[in-house]
Amino acid sequence: MRITLILAVCLLILQLLTDSYLFFIALRRCRRAGWARFQLLESAFFLIYVLVIFFIPARTSAASNGLTTVMWMVFFYLTVYAGKLTAVLFDLMARIPELFGRRRLKWLSWTGLGVASLVVATMLWGSLINRKQLQINEVTVNIPELPESFNGYRIAQISDLHLGTFGSDTSFVSRMVDSINALQPNLVVFTGDLVNQRAAEAEPFIATLQRLNAPDGVFSILGNHDYGDYVQWSSDTEKEENLELLMDHQIAMGWELLTNSSEVIPGAAGDSIVIVGVENWGDPPFTRYGDIDTAYPTSGDSATKILLTHNPRHWTDVVAQTDTLRYALTLSGHTHAMQFQIGGFSPSKWRYPNCWKGLYTAPDGHRLLYVNIGAGTVGFPMRIGATPEITLFTLNKKS
Repeated sequence: MRITLILAVCLLILQLLTDSYLFFIALRRCRRAGWARFQLLESAFFLIYVLVIFFIPARTSAASNGLTTVMWMVFFYLTVYAGKLTAVLFDLMARIPELFGRRRLKWLSWTGLGVASLVVATMLWGSLINRKQLQINEVTVNIPELPESFNGYRIAQISDLHLGTFGSDTSFVSRMVDSINALQPNLVVFTGDLVNQRAAEAEPFIATLQRLNAPDGVFSILGNHDYGDYVQWSSDTEKEENLELLMDHQIAMGWELLTNSSEVIPGAAGDSIVIVGVENWGDPPFTRYGDIDTAYPTSGDSATKILLTHNPRHWTDVVAQTDTLRYALTLSGHTHAMQFQIGGFSPSKWRYPNCWKGLYTAPDGHRLLYVNIGAGTVGFPMRIGATPEITLFTLNKKS
């Protein structure tokens, strides 16, 4: 609550400074005072708006969809003020010559209005269009020790659905399921964060996700959002019941949830591979539920093992650094590429410098990590670049 209050105060101050500047500029530069009055009224509206967002508690039950409502309200507010702040910054730069007795650079002020419009349009595009544009990435993974009968084996990975963001609208998830089924994978894996906060968010999607179809089934693990750690529960029992309900939902979907456990996938020639799933390996101060030794105690054996772990830092900090943890391929999610990517740049590079997106190789040159940037959104219902991802892996018995 204290962090929310500080954030609200900071936003209010920034809003008042931005709107005051625009009000006085409109008074000075417009022939009529109508634009200034409009700015004043609009500013008063958003002042009330931000107070509603941060100081009226949201009911986050599935029935009220309160969390989704607040998320969209925050997004709309930030979209408007991202545009305004951009225009103000350009105008301030345009006025620098006035400090030396020269005229304002009008062209720079007009450029600011154009850039501000582009910022708003980009955020709306990321929310209304790009957020639901699926991208299928096909990746060939070379595993020299792969059993012969698994040469050409196909695994589809999805991650970070954050179903609560969609409310009860199943259209995008249904299209995603159809796209995966059309790929005809041998196995489907989900690498965590099914919901934002509560198990009830998954209920409208159970029937849709039941349609995921692969001969060797659907395997899943839990992500940091699945444990209910971001909710103030009335008791530990209530939190535990929420997690049990989420697990029950996955059973109802026909998924096999791996909670620090493993499953052997038999091959046609009597050989096999092993799918190992650990619970979330949280970044401090959050709990590290994952226990890789419990999930597969004999990790140094000769079996070809694929590890599912939500947080890719588990791989960079532990798996890739430990010789006895012999996992040919690790699949993770979690980063979302921070839902922002232009070309090869994403701010997630700063937080996850060696594991933010795509395929990585351990120092030994053999163990591999793939980071799927997810299909859903959290925080803001927007993806600028960082298009929702389905990954199709083809296992290849090559050096």
